[in-house]
Amino acid sequence: MTEALRSRVVSKRPDPEPCRDQDLGKFEVTVRDGAARLGKLFTRHGVLETPMLLPVINPNIRTIEPRVMWEKYRVNGLITNSYVTWKHDKLREPALENGIHSLLDFPGVIVTDSGTFQSYVYGDVEVGVEEIVDFQKKIGVDIGTMLDVFGRPDMSREELEHAVEETANRALISLNAAGEETLLNGPVQGGLHDDLRAQAGALMGEVSGEHRGFAVHPIGGIVPLMEKQRYLELFRILLSARSTIPPNRPIHMFGCGHPILFPMCIALGVDLFDSAAYALFARDDRLLTPNGTVKLGDLTEWPHSSSALFQYTPNEVREMERDERSTLLAHHNLEVTQAELARCREAVRNGTIWQLAEQRSHANARLREAFEWVLEQLQETEEGPVAESALRTIASTNPVRGSAEQFSDDIDSRPHLLHLNALLAMRWRRPGSWWDGSNDNAERVVILSGAAPPWRDTALGSAISALAEEPRSIVLISTPVGLIPFSLEDVSPWCHIECPEDIWNMILDEDEIDAWLEDLGVVDLPLDIHVCQPDPEEEAGGENRAKIRDWIDQCTIVDKLSLFCGVSPSYSCDFTKNMTVRRSRTDRMVNINFEGMHCLSPRLQDGALSLTLAGAEKLHQLNPNSPPRFDEGDTSTGLDHPGVPRVLLMDDAIPFVEKGRNVIHGFVLGADSHLIVGQPCLVVSAKGELVAHGVANATADDMAFFDKGIAVKVRDGALK
Repeated sequence: MTEALRSRVVSKRPDPEPCRDQDLGKFEVTVRDGAARLGKLFTRHGVLETPMLLPVINPNIRTIEPRVMWEKYRVNGLITNSYVTWKHDKLREPALENGIHSLLDFPGVIVTDSGTFQSYVYGDVEVGVEEIVDFQKKIGVDIGTMLDVFGRPDMSREELEHAVEETANRALISLNAAGEETLLNGPVQGGLHDDLRAQAGALMGEVSGEHRGFAVHPIGGIVPLMEKQRYLELFRILLSARSTIPPNRPIHMFGCGHPILFPMCIALGVDLFDSAAYALFARDDRLLTPNGTVKLGDLTEWPHSSSALFQYTPNEVREMERDERSTLLAHHNLEVTQAELARCREAVRNGTIWQLAEQRSHANARLREAFEWVLEQLQETEEGPVAESALRTIASTNPVRGSAEQFSDDIDSRPHLLHLNALLAMRWRRPGSWWDGSNDNAERVVILSGAAPPWRDTALGSAISALAEEPRSIVLISTPVGLIPFSLEDVSPWCHIECPEDIWNMILDEDEIDAWLEDLGVVDLPLDIHVCQPDPEEEAGGENRAKIRDWIDQCTIVDKLSLFCGVSPSYSCDFTKNMTVRRSRTDRMVNINFEGMHCLSPRLQDGALSLTLAGAEKLHQLNPNSPPRFDEGDTSTGLDHPGVPRVLLMDDAIPFVEKGRNVIHGFVLGADSHLIVGQPCLVVSAKGELVAHGVANATADDMAFFDKGIAVKVRDGALK
């Protein structure tokens, strides 16, 4: 490394703190957005905050020193090859004597591969199954890897079945050899066969050694696909394997490390990556960018700059000696890689990871093909491992958003919108009574078109006029993503779509309208389309204006209780019959009171509902029982309105949660399967007593597996 590069290392970063003994190997998810998640994997050398890349370090060739990675690039973990270290005396002896952390001069988490990839590249390896795990334990790695059987995509099904079975046969032996202190990777093989990948995920996920099961599940045998840009098959493998891998285990894409793949992989549930691409590409005078790879020889200026390259021109870099140039480009590649992962993590935090994946998909034709295939799977209803993963991706996504939604051709296929539209089609019902007190059937559907949100300003007058003209009207709004009831006009992302004005002014064609009306169950009614005026007419509705407005408010609460809480519209109508409303200065509902008690509040940031303790108690009275335990069947399956989802709490945690403390994973005995991340739920005891209410921070499937992190963010305890 040149003196110029050496001087860029920042001030010394403190060594990591070891995790608590009871946390070793546990995985905690802190933020979820469907399959995408931010997590923490606890080890003896600190916490791996995922998603992250483990840069590959060749002990014999260190293009960037591990200490520099720790100090300058804040790399918390890296991966090196235990087989290479075992095979060479000059590496094996110091590793056994002083440990792998000393050998590499790296204080963070060290993961090791086992030699399986070497068997793919060079043929068979000389080390045994127990021997290589025992060696990894002796040199003090944090996460080792068992010696699995590499399954190439071009292998026959019989050969791949053997790879899956033999790897599974070695699993228990390897886990027991790892002992209590060493965590272990349990690779998932299976080639291009969906069922074999799912079978491998199940086999590796269920095995448990004397001390624990596998800590991480890498998806193996994928490097040949990435080398040929076979991305569709890559994502198919990921979806198949994820269908059976326990949700409390991080998923690692073995050998995947190009920034262009990060957004889509993370959106589909990948937590860890590893690659030597930062160094290998640099030796070939290639630069990594978030949109692909560029060759140094073709450049006049930098298409994607970095602190490593900022003071040089491409020509000046080309004139450097080969080793100096390779080191400089490796620094650039690693910096770009780290920056793209940070961008992905931030996108998961703010709910835009799918938008980022869409953007990246346009950079490469093969990636775009794979992305479009994934979108098709999200909308298919077929059975199989891929369909199972796609369905879970949608169901585990919070359907609402607190920020603007950027319009694109792919917007309809984003998992949160698919979830929101599915809830609308499944749970919304036409009104059973009208503002004039009648209970007759609906007479017509009125579509309000040409109005951009906020619709309480741009379309309220038109809605009231239509209802004054015919009280038994079902009023819908035309949006760039379809038709929605006017009662849900403030629900985001429907009301926060950023797009050109002419898209708001477009009128849906007849086939699109019929499809949406069929989903809403109102295709049998006469249809009127009204173009909204720019501003509501203050006199719309005449003397009945206030009465109509109150009825719209009631419909809003009924429909939101139905969509987000699973409460039947018939009960909600009785529940809200005498409600009163307090409004903000911007004319939005703030507090909903029943019998003088504040029970509900529409959430201003996304239009969903927040409960108060009084509201939770009223909803609890609908079903004052406990939900099924995780080992019991779910009786709510198939019901459109199964009621407010409940979480069953262990008795030991009740004294804390009933005072307002959050519900922690590991203290949950059961949960309703229709639990929605980000939406209200009730926390109950085994006797069915209300303990608290809050917002679900995980799905029921997650709660069944995780034993660390927050399961429910409690708003109020029953004794608070």
